Amino acid sequence: MTSKYNEMWQKLDLDISAHAGLLSVLGRFYNDIYLSQQNRLQGMEYLDFVLSEVHGLRIRELQEARSAGRRIIGTFCVFVPEELILAADAVCVGLCAGAEAGFEEAERYLPRNTCALIKSFFGFRLAGLCPFTNSCDLVIGETTCDGKKKAYELFNEFTPTYVMEVPQSKRESARKLFKSEIKRLVAALEELTGNRISAAKLAGAIRLVNRRRKALQRLNRLREAVPSPISGRDALLINQVAFYDDPSRFTASMETLGDELEKRVAEGTGIVSPGTKRLLLSGCPMAVPNWKLPFVVEGAGAVIVGEESCIGERHTRDPVSEEGDTLEEMIDHLTDRYLRIDCACFTPNHERLDHITELARRLKADGVIHYNLQFCQPYAIEASKVERKLAAADIPMLRIETDYSMQDIGPLKTRVEAFVETLNF
Repeated sequence: MTSKYNEMWQKLDLDISAHAGLLSVLGRFYNDIYLSQQNRLQGMEYLDFVLSEVHGLRIRELQEARSAGRRIIGTFCVFVPEELILAADAVCVGLCAGAEAGFEEAERYLPRNTCALIKSFFGFRLAGLCPFTNSCDLVIGETTCDGKKKAYELFNEFTPTYVMEVPQSKRESARKLFKSEIKRLVAALEELTGNRISAAKLAGAIRLVNRRRKALQRLNRLREAVPSPISGRDALLINQVAFYDDPSRFTASMETLGDELEKRVAEGTGIVSPGTKRLLLSGCPMAVPNWKLPFVVEGAGAVIVGEESCIGERHTRDPVSEEGDTLEEMIDHLTDRYLRIDCACFTPNHERLDHITELARRLKADGVIHYNLQFCQPYAIEASKVERKLAAADIPMLRIETDYSMQDIGPLKTRVEAFVETLNF
């Protein structure tokens, strides 16, 4: 892929040599984690193709959209309403933030003890490794943690960055704040794109994103089957690609994949044997290409049957109401839907505790692994309450704290294997 897209990447001011090295490493990593799996769904070939062209064909599509006058808007968080971006006839894409890349450059601006996700999106940009970020007319950030909101101030020096305020509670006063932030974002998007967000355009965007949510919800429901019909690695990949691919094309492919998955469930065919221990992953998001923990967990003889995270249920489970005809009504529906997200930034956060317990039971999970990125304080601190809630429901939990490096693979494997073994007693 390198020589094929070199000219495009050069125009995007990428470091061609470093970028080629990164793609080579990720290609080998992907082969070991994904293509080595047995009995994969045929529909996963589409995801394999998307990942193989994620910095190539998809970037070319973004450049063609820009040439046609559309704006490219990057996001890092599920609190940013994609519906508004689409209603402004802009393109919404997720950004690279899941690999230990460009950390030396990032640490010229950020403290060393900063979470890997923040250092990653900084590092990708400063080291010239992310064509998505370099394609953006605007990046929309949010105030879900102190580290990110302060990092966005610095990031704005390299890429135009708009920050959306997310309240820290779900009181009525917080709802008013968040609704005002959605309206402020509407105005900013209209100014950037030159397009008015009408009720008709927003209604169409809501239907489009809801259709994608419905396709992903269907896949998640089918994972309740025993034996599990799809690996956790593949399910994670599906949820990750949802942030990068064209929404209509991606949704159509996932509806086809859902048909194949449904057939597999009806036949009783699984990716693993019926007695395999079933685990729910909970906690921090896993941005592409952060596949380390799922690889370790499933390499330890378990299967991941769900993700209580922003790259999983937190992103897909709630649709936006399609009732109402006015822009004001739709903004109300967006406000209500996005405030149902149970991120650890909220206090109190009882909804998340209840949801993890309900999800573990529904998925017939034998245990929960609570995943935390080092220096992510909201999820690290909330893990104690999650553990107590699960213990009261007699659901075992293992806390894992790690980063993007490969240095702790051995210890992680030992801990996960020991946890899985305890589930046999």
